[in-house]
Amino acid sequence: MLKILTSQQSKALDAYTIQHTPVASIDLMERACQAFVQWFLEQYHPGTKIGVVCAPGNNGGDGLGIARLLSEWGYVVNVWIVRGVVKETADFQTNLLRLPQKVKVVDFLSGSPAVFADRDVLIDAVFGSGLSRSVEGIYAEVIEAMNASGKVIVAVDIPSGLFTDQHSEGVVVKAAFTISFQLPKLAFLLPENNKYVGSWQVVDIGLSKTFIDEAPSHYFYLQKKSVRKIIRPRSIFNHKGDFGRVLLIAGSYGKMGACILSARAALRAGVGLLTVHVPSLGYEVIQSAVPEAMASVDSNAHVLSEVPPLETFDVLGVGPGLGQAKETVMALQKILACGKPMVLDADALNILSAQRELLHTIPKGSILTPHPKEFERLVGTWKNDFERLAMQVDLARQLQCVVVLKGAHTSIATPEGDVYFNSTGNPGMATGGSGDVLTGILTGLLAQKYSATNTAILGVYLHGLAGDLAAREKGMNSLIASDLIDFLPNAFRDVGRAG
Repeated sequence: MLKILTSQQSKALDAYTIQHTPVASIDLMERACQAFVQWFLEQYHPGTKIGVVCAPGNNGGDGLGIARLLSEWGYVVNVWIVRGVVKETADFQTNLLRLPQKVKVVDFLSGSPAVFADRDVLIDAVFGSGLSRSVEGIYAEVIEAMNASGKVIVAVDIPSGLFTDQHSEGVVVKAAFTISFQLPKLAFLLPENNKYVGSWQVVDIGLSKTFIDEAPSHYFYLQKKSVRKIIRPRSIFNHKGDFGRVLLIAGSYGKMGACILSARAALRAGVGLLTVHVPSLGYEVIQSAVPEAMASVDSNAHVLSEVPPLETFDVLGVGPGLGQAKETVMALQKILACGKPMVLDADALNILSAQRELLHTIPKGSILTPHPKEFERLVGTWKNDFERLAMQVDLARQLQCVVVLKGAHTSIATPEGDVYFNSTGNPGMATGGSGDVLTGILTGLLAQKYSATNTAILGVYLHGLAGDLAAREKGMNSLIASDLIDFLPNAFRDVGRAG
């Protein structure tokens, strides 16, 4: 998986690479420019009118190198240099001298977006990832002009004005695409910055893998090859008892669908034996819809009111479609007291939010899977997404549980303070029942004796990948939650495939 480094670490990574590879600073800059241009060539045809906007620092040096290379490929390139308090770096000066005469270079003097009127695409190379204060003066003017121009903006490494490690205030470039060098930035993975970052991609520029491997970090971005290592092969002599015994406690009057989705997902995730505890009205439903599952029937027709014997089960899944009836609240108190690891979702989390004294009774090693609104009910409001992330980590540490905050780039916080961001999934999964499927997948994996952290990493990745494979065939607009279950076997095969 990819480490996510701080802005200071990223600067140190560049310096280490220059010192130990060894490679000259200007040559490392050239690598970055070539990697950016390779991406650009695949998106826009030669002849496209390009405007490169630079400040005189090293990010601007990248912009000048990109301008030269694009010109050589037949693009019509103009360069605007924004001169203010930023001093010219040596690499900026070198790349300025290397520009061919056909590249028009002018200083940016006007705050009007009209200066970019004849360009098709703007390349933002004003500021890089080392920015630590809000943009002001002429720099703010050029960013506002770029944003108001109506042109497609492609950011070099990071949109100008965006902070890497903290909430950004003030004016920020609103890029359609961001091409990040070597590693993603933490800011890319938080919802508040989507309007600035747009679609982002990491390109390899040959920075030191030794430095990256040794650099401490609490943030990671999941990759298939890392997830693949988690999956354990099955032995020819394994039997169903080796893959866990799960009790899924879910469903209520009018919400049996959530129970069915979770149960089917748990089975597709590979659990050995599944029992589903349902209100008595759900008995025929669950037996018909999920014949592979055994049924435990509550005496109450409509809601959970009692706790079945739990001794024979390895893991519990609790919450999908459960409701919040008084009887259910009392039953959940007893369930939490059993001490067995469990996956808690949906109404189980809503009950915990209303009965906060129950939080400390959640068994260690459990997994909580809130969506943002459920998470807010658990921990309170936050000022920005960086603060929200810190609150997620704090909750995982306090409970000694894994907290999975669902959404784009679903974040997985561990009791050790690490956070893993997911790289799979798509907007088509924003449909009722998707979370119930995830609960089933996680419960099924946790029962197979994966650690809570590895369960969350593997389950979240597979859940998103199943959504991606389903969307590829069915389209995002038509995606429904049961499609994720249908494509889960394909996701397992895809992750297990080398290459």
